[in-house]
Amino acid sequence: MIKKLDILIIRSFIGPFIVTFFISLFVLVMQFFWLYMDDMIGKGINIWTIIQLLIYMSTTLVPLALPLSILLASIMTFGNMGENFELVAIKSSGISFLRFMRPLLVFILFVSGLAFLFSNNFIPVANLKAFSLLYDVRNSKPTLNIKEGQFTNEIQGYSIRVGSKDKDGNTIRDIIIYDHSENSGNTKVILAKEGQMISAADKQSLIFKLKEGWRYEEGYSRGTNDLTQTRMHFAKWDKVFDLSAFNFTRNNEDLFKQSYQMMNVSQLSEQIDSFNRTRIKGYNAIGANLAPYVVLNSNSKEDTLLETRIKKLVSPTRKYDSSFLQLIPDTSRNAALTVAMNNVRNFKQSLDISSIDKKIQEDNFLKFDVEWHRKFTLSFACILLFLIGAPLGAIIRKGGLGMPLVIAVIFFMAFHILNITGEKLVKTNTLPPWAGMWLSTVILLPLAFWLVKSARNDSQIFTKEWYIRIWRLIKNIIPVKNIA
Repeated sequence: MIKKLDILIIRSFIGPFIVTFFISLFVLVMQFFWLYMDDMIGKGINIWTIIQLLIYMSTTLVPLALPLSILLASIMTFGNMGENFELVAIKSSGISFLRFMRPLLVFILFVSGLAFLFSNNFIPVANLKAFSLLYDVRNSKPTLNIKEGQFTNEIQGYSIRVGSKDKDGNTIRDIIIYDHSENSGNTKVILAKEGQMISAADKQSLIFKLKEGWRYEEGYSRGTNDLTQTRMHFAKWDKVFDLSAFNFTRNNEDLFKQSYQMMNVSQLSEQIDSFNRTRIKGYNAIGANLAPYVVLNSNSKEDTLLETRIKKLVSPTRKYDSSFLQLIPDTSRNAALTVAMNNVRNFKQSLDISSIDKKIQEDNFLKFDVEWHRKFTLSFACILLFLIGAPLGAIIRKGGLGMPLVIAVIFFMAFHILNITGEKLVKTNTLPPWAGMWLSTVILLPLAFWLVKSARNDSQIFTKEWYIRIWRLIKNIIPVKNIA
């Protein structure tokens, strides 16, 4: 009977889990789509490219959708069983709540293992594909749009104005074209009364078939410095514009491979070790860079001789009024001050460069270390939110998508906010990476154990009758006088 019960609870969980996972993933993908919609529209990007981008981004959003779906599905599953008094029947047969949770806990452990493998092997590849494609989409030029009565500068080297367009969209009138492709100013101007605007068959060029126009060119005559203007009339003339710059092109994905988001655990560990070795070398390099400016306490032979000479000149019994400069002859004092000031400036500049370099290295180290911990926090988040969702469902005893959805969103938002807060504290160097990335787990894990204990003892903290009894108890302790 117990084996059949295990199958029953797993089958009851898998259905809501699959449904809520795809719903959560769909909502997150739509949020991404609306966020970057302005970067996609009007650029002539084909449907297949957009579908690819959505597929890659949906893969990268699994770490958010998976814990949320586990939390919501566990609340729905145990809430349905509590609402239908199945939990009461199971407990009355002598099966404890922890024993009843055991098959689902084993299943969640299996899902957590798959989540780690997915996060370690698939998400870096998906990040590489998604972010490289998104970069190309955001940096691609919008499609050419020539409006009536406005100058268009989208074609490099040309400024085009069309007075009006006919209804067919191809016939144009009152055309002005400024040709500054030679970077010599507006020395070439083309005027035409009318023409046809036609795209080439390969979409790589735009052809203006102009009629009844003039070409004006300014320039210096050969051998002289005289500025001349040439005017030429044409009855028909074809002006071809190159549109290859408007094509959507893909950059090499290898340019993005060194980012921390594109690495697995072993690659991240290797980079972290490299940062640690670089940090030690950096400290030694700082000392080597500053050594030429620190004469005293130096180990070089010349500096040791200089220190010995200064000690002979400045005896313990010799006193001077206010400055060591008094010991320098007047003829050499200005030169000594100039050298000293230059050394101080160079000393400060070297310290500033070393400080900036150390700050950049520290920021990069934190990003890689945070990403390393994130690989493991995703897997443990699945277990943690199940330990919260299962007892919550047993306590509230409500199924469906009403109350379970509200409670799941509240707890997931708390979990997500704690995750973001911990990551921000790490990046501001307030907390070490391990403490910041596991902050949500440390705070919510005791709550999960308390909820499991409450569900085991049939707590009624989420029922209406429990609050009514508490209110009556308060009224008995503190009598409320009726005001006539």
